[in-house]
Amino acid sequence: MSGTIRKVNPTGLDLKDRLVAINRVTKVTKGGRTFTFSAIVVVGDENGVVGYGLGKASEVTAAITKGVEEAKKNLYKIPVHNKTIPHEQDAKYGGAKVWIKPATPGTGVKAGGAMRQVLEGVGIHDLLAKSKGSSNPHNLVKATMAALLELRDPATVAQHRGISVQKVFKG
Repeated sequence: MSGTIRKVNPTGLDLKDRLVAINRVTKVTKGGRTFTFSAIVVVGDENGVVGYGLGKASEVTAAITKGVEEAKKNLYKIPVHNKTIPHEQDAKYGGAKVWIKPATPGTGVKAGGAMRQVLEGVGIHDLLAKSKGSSNPHNLVKATMAALLELRDPATVAQHRGISVQKVFKG
């Protein structure tokens, strides 16, 4: 990842969790079938902080709880500018490829499924997104997070170029 990883401490944050997908897994043994559940959960404060986690348990509620706890351990600060992202970005994880692009105010989040959950958890309100390749929710969440983590803050770009933040957006 080209940007710096911005880990966040969860204390004092008003986090909201969103369930992305639940998967029932069957293990066949000599004594019969054993069912377990895996849940992928996105946690965010809708103000630039987001994380995801995978929980596995023999009951759905326990799997969701474990996923939320894991997500709270992996929170990241994402640069959000005027309720959208600062620039276009693409990323890949496994077979899932994602592309995100900033949109004008009032556009809304034009994304589907797992990508929408992650983007709404960050607090992005205006964005265009496209996913290609695999539609596996696990890989889509991870690819979306990879794209968000590669975003660069406008202040960092301005400092790197030696110009003001206003000039970064003018061109």
